[in-house]
Amino acid sequence: MDLSTVCSPGIQKRRLKRRVGRGIGSGHGKTCGLGHKGQYASAGARLPSGLFEGGQMPLYRRFPKRGFSHATWDKTAAVVNVGDLEAFDVNSTVDVAALKGRRLVVGTFDHLRILGEGADKLTKKLTVRADHFSAAAKAAIEKAGGTCDLIPAPKKPVRNKMGSKKKALEAAKAAKKPKA
Repeated sequence: MDLSTVCSPGIQKRRLKRRVGRGIGSGHGKTCGLGHKGQYASAGARLPSGLFEGGQMPLYRRFPKRGFSHATWDKTAAVVNVGDLEAFDVNSTVDVAALKGRRLVVGTFDHLRILGEGADKLTKKLTVRADHFSAAAKAAIEKAGGTCDLIPAPKKPVRNKMGSKKKALEAAKAAKKPKA
């Protein structure tokens, strides 16, 4: 099927950039589509944004700003109490996937914490894998005959990249030098 018969000739696939400052014949001559005089005829003038209040002091500048938020580096933890682990079978492994399967934790989080509330309820031997155990939780799990496996923290990133690269280059140079 020929596209020219389907598409109207008035539809353009790609709209060309408006070329201003190319004279009267371009259709954007003289004032380049900015009109005569006024604030927005000048170079660098911007149309008012949604926060512009007509020269009045904007709301976001009138309000005082106090405190700070550590949301940029804050880590969220999923918290599970030892008493909730009684729902699992004997000798089973309790990890993030198993807890999500039982809907004991939902949503997204950075690490898993096991806390000691309901420690007297736990009677089953379980292998629990988490990022953190409270002292009461660890005692309750081990008292029931289970084990607490700590998930190792991720390795810290190497910060001094240039220093190590420099040393590697120096070592390569020293290896290339002919010995006398």
